[in-house]
Amino acid sequence: MLSAFTARPIVELKQRDKSKIESILAYGDRLLVGLSHGSLRVYRVNEPIDEAQAHNGPAAEDHTSSPSSKQTPVDLMREEEKFSKYKIDQLAVIKEANLLVSLSNGLVSTHDLQTYELQETLLKTKGATTFAVTSNIVKDPSTGVPSIVSRLAVAVKRRVILWSWHDSELEPDTAEHTLVTGVKTLTWASGTKLIAGLTSSYVLVDIGTSVVTDIVGPGSIGGAPGQDGGRFGGVGVSTINYMGLGGAAPKPLATQLGEGQLLLAKDINTLFIDIEGQSLGRRQIPWAVAPEAIGYSYPYLLALQATRGTLEVRNPETLTLLQTISLPNASQLHISQPNISLAHAGKGFLVVSERCVWRMGALEYDSQIDALVDRGRLDEAISLLGMLEDALLKDKEGRLREVKMLKAQYLFDLRRYRESLDLFMEVSAPPERVIRLFPPIIAGDISAQAAIMHDDKRKDESQADDVTSEGGSHGDTASKDAKLSYTSTDESKAGTHDGPHVGGEQARQVNDGVILEGKDLKSATAELRPFLVQARTRMQKYLNPDGTLTDARGSQKIDVSNVQEAQELLLAHAPGSEEERRQQLVETAKLVDTTLFRAYMFASPSLAGPLFRLDNFCDPDVVKEKLVETSRYNDLVDFYYGKKLHEQALELLQRFGKKAQAEETASQLAGPQRTVSYLQSLPAEMIDLILRFADWPLDVDPNLGMEVFLADSENAETLPRQKVLNFLSSKDKTLAEKYLKHIIEELNDTTPTFHQKLVDIYIQGLKEGNFAGEPSRKQWEEHTLSFLRSSRYYQPYKALQKLPADNPKFYEPRAIVLNKMGQHKQALEIYVFKLQDPEKAEDYCNQVQLAQTSSTITPNQGHRPTATDLEDQSTSIYHNLLSLYLSPPPPHKPQWGPALQILAKHGARMPASSTLDLIPEILPIKDLESYFRGRIRSANTTIKESRVTSALRSSLVFSEEAKLRLGDGVPGGNGGRNRHVLISEDRVCGMCYKRFGGSAIKVLPNNWVVHYGCSNR
Repeated sequence: MLSAFTARPIVELKQRDKSKIESILAYGDRLLVGLSHGSLRVYRVNEPIDEAQAHNGPAAEDHTSSPSSKQTPVDLMREEEKFSKYKIDQLAVIKEANLLVSLSNGLVSTHDLQTYELQETLLKTKGATTFAVTSNIVKDPSTGVPSIVSRLAVAVKRRVILWSWHDSELEPDTAEHTLVTGVKTLTWASGTKLIAGLTSSYVLVDIGTSVVTDIVGPGSIGGAPGQDGGRFGGVGVSTINYMGLGGAAPKPLATQLGEGQLLLAKDINTLFIDIEGQSLGRRQIPWAVAPEAIGYSYPYLLALQATRGTLEVRNPETLTLLQTISLPNASQLHISQPNISLAHAGKGFLVVSERCVWRMGALEYDSQIDALVDRGRLDEAISLLGMLEDALLKDKEGRLREVKMLKAQYLFDLRRYRESLDLFMEVSAPPERVIRLFPPIIAGDISAQAAIMHDDKRKDESQADDVTSEGGSHGDTASKDAKLSYTSTDESKAGTHDGPHVGGEQARQVNDGVILEGKDLKSATAELRPFLVQARTRMQKYLNPDGTLTDARGSQKIDVSNVQEAQELLLAHAPGSEEERRQQLVETAKLVDTTLFRAYMFASPSLAGPLFRLDNFCDPDVVKEKLVETSRYNDLVDFYYGKKLHEQALELLQRFGKKAQAEETASQLAGPQRTVSYLQSLPAEMIDLILRFADWPLDVDPNLGMEVFLADSENAETLPRQKVLNFLSSKDKTLAEKYLKHIIEELNDTTPTFHQKLVDIYIQGLKEGNFAGEPSRKQWEEHTLSFLRSSRYYQPYKALQKLPADNPKFYEPRAIVLNKMGQHKQALEIYVFKLQDPEKAEDYCNQVQLAQTSSTITPNQGHRPTATDLEDQSTSIYHNLLSLYLSPPPPHKPQWGPALQILAKHGARMPASSTLDLIPEILPIKDLESYFRGRIRSANTTIKESRVTSALRSSLVFSEEAKLRLGDGVPGGNGGRNRHVLISEDRVCGMCYKRFGGSAIKVLPNNWVVHYGCSNR
């Protein structure tokens, strides 16, 4: 068992001394002992040698014979023989008032704490059975000034009498509370609340409000409110013998615990309550015999079994018995009042018998933790670590984490996988430490079970039966030992650097040599996955996908110490330098992700795919081996993409895509579709790889293969266009033409080189004439003519050089190019004499005229050009066309019909003088009727338009003048010269909100009236 305390006698009455020890009091370095004949002995307590060594380290061998080693535990300072005429039942101290309080012969007296002289006997306490003292710091509600308030509560039969001291000054008034039955014990729950143990129950007395609350508990603790135990209400189980009722009734006991909790005990029944008297709902302490006294020595619960002569030390949380100390005839516990901190409560508490006083020395808390772990009592060690303050331990957080990991390993060995992995997650255990618990199928090479599996394979088959029988008996023995001692795996050796060292020899073995397999392995793997996901999530906060450490999260920077602590939580070893930490973190992330992949492949292979679509650190060799083994090629491609192993992925896609007959296991990879989708997802920086593997999809399905370059995506739009164009040009001019049209028409690329290249491709295609049919040729010609007209970025003179002048197929393209060069007359000659198409010639002139008009339009866009304006202009394009029709160069003849149509339709757009000069004298005037009608109509239209405009402007002027003179006729609107406002006595200025009176006013256009002086604000 645990050796938390060691008993050391410090006061022993000599044999010839006939007195008995009735009460004791320890404060500071003084020990007061009240004897049965009324004497008071005062001792000075010396610091024990062993405790000093425990704090200061082991003593050197040269000092073993030093005089200090012979120092006595206590020195008798004085003895007050006439302190009292009767035995001293109880002692207490009110240090702030410099008072010593004693109970003797049913009276409470106060004495001077220095001289021990009697100051006052409190006559009101005649018949007193017990008292309780407390001191607390209280702030004044009005001023907020703190003061020390000490209170003395005395039990006199059914009454509780209270005295109070404020900063050592006794208050003149006393308070008194009467209860239902006699008071046996008193215990302060807080500065204003008192637990009174009655004959048959417990009550909580609030001295501030005088409210008495019954405490309901099991058995002899107490019944319903107001219930009396009757004649045998105080009789407990321990007082009943085989002859009937006998002996004294058990005394109701109470003691304070940590954090506002109290323990009530009567007979063998116990009840945990808070300072409000409410039950905490905890189970009872399994006492076989009613204790004589109980107490709380931080952090343990003490119970003195007088009938057995033992002191029990229990954990107040788990109620487990940790230590039993033999103390013959012990009858009292004395624990110092915890006025300041529970960390000092009970340090060196005392146990008293009639002839002896023992001082209980406490073992160092770190040593206590080590002792509990050595004995396999991990739950007790965890509970003790949780109760102790941080300052009392060396690296409390680290020790608690290490012990919890040991417990998690122990639970894993017992095949309680969920509890084990939940505990590992709670403490953020190093992933390597947890993964090593699994066999190689999950953990790989770091598995601690690999050696065991290797040894199993080397066993001789002839010894299989003997080994099986021995293994069965060993398994039974191990299952029994597992309940008593802790066992763990070899991997904990690697984890000892991550937490504090735990002393003691521990059996380091893995499930007693049993390999995880079958249902056990599946269950353990299912619980491992949440742990790995949590570890993976925590690592992402400190590790970038590229393996570098993160410097900030969002806009807030991470403290360097926090980063280091977080990494130490995740790693089994925490190196010093940042680079070493980064490398170790990357290795751990690789281990976590690879193990998570193995776990998915073992239990749920369908979950492995989503893992690859996230940033991960999986080992490529392990993943490839597993996925190829299970023919999961599609997942392998996703993994290659996530790891940026694009070449390997594309080679795999090419191997399966080119196969004539697709395999069932790789049906999704058949054909070029998967390859095209993969290439579309690659960035522009990988253009060489894209062009290399886009070759075979273009051969198999050109339309699908072109989607790599024509897709509506950022990757396709940012590809180096010149490289793509060179690649496609080497494959097929049709592919190049398709790509150029895409970047020019869809992406609005204005690069002259690309426009000129497309023109060259169109011209070359017309020259070669390799078309599938007449529709294909016509479509190509339409595309050529359309692009030559629309594009403004190719070089016309270069295009003209490549267009043959004597080939009819290139007449119209040459005309379009000449138009781009401004050679309109040469272009019209092609339409008039070579193509002999008057409609196209007229359309050409219309387009040129429209372009010229839009480029020379005046700022007054409402102005329409008149015949006079046209007279002033230079010769129009229609004039050139008319001259070609009427005065053609030899050997061409005049074309009267098209010329007369041009005069009829566009005569008004041409200068009259030059036009009439072109008309030959032999042409009848009758044929020019349409021309003259058009000219006259155009002139009349201009005059009439000016007259209409003038009339409209006159009407607008008249309307506006009428509004100004007569108003608009709208109620509340503009009244014109009749506009008026009404100024009443109550009307105020809209700016200053003062009445107008006789002041000057100003009326704004919206009829708002203000002071004349306010109008300029």
